[in-house]
Amino acid sequence: MVRVKHRYLLVNILYPDDNTSSGATTSKGQKDVPYAVQFHKPTSDRVDTRMFMQMIRNGVADLFGDYGSGMTAASLQVKYFSPATSTAIIRVARDHYRLVWAALTFTTQLPKPVNQPCSIQVVRVSGTIKKAEEEAIRRAQASIRRAQRSDSSKPLNSASGAPATPGEMLDSMGLDDDRFADGIEDADEGSDEDDSG
Repeated sequence: MVRVKHRYLLVNILYPDDNTSSGATTSKGQKDVPYAVQFHKPTSDRVDTRMFMQMIRNGVADLFGDYGSGMTAASLQVKYFSPATSTAIIRVARDHYRLVWAALTFTTQLPKPVNQPCSIQVVRVSGTIKKAEEEAIRRAQASIRRAQRSDSSKPLNSASGAPATPGEMLDSMGLDDDRFADGIEDADEGSDEDDSG
């Protein structure tokens, strides 16, 4: 008997605003918040796991028809969904995870009762749920740190008392300058050697 291998997709639901997508900001508080953090908002409480699952199934059926529905139906499952952080972990068979990924990418709006424009971003594909959970926690902590940095006045360099550069701030957190672009982490896809199972 062959074991069915799965992939776990860590996804973020982003809510683009007309004001933030055009680069214009209306409120002073929003100007200080990093561009990437502006899209992260809580999802409506009316969206639950069942509704999110149905949205994924409908997206796969719209893009890939009966073939896509049949290939993903047996293994597709929402393992974790948090409206507060707009984060979900989705399990799907390893051979067909790209079908679900494509359906999520083409999703532009939440289902009927909510009807809110959104964009779904797959931020990690993992072979184990543990690695997906760890990545979700790490990203949430990084997002909180970015928001806190933007709230406080310019941090000072401890050695000279001068304002710290972005590179110095990333170094103090143990992060690489190369991994971040506009506040969004850009990790290489090839760094998942331990997730090949």
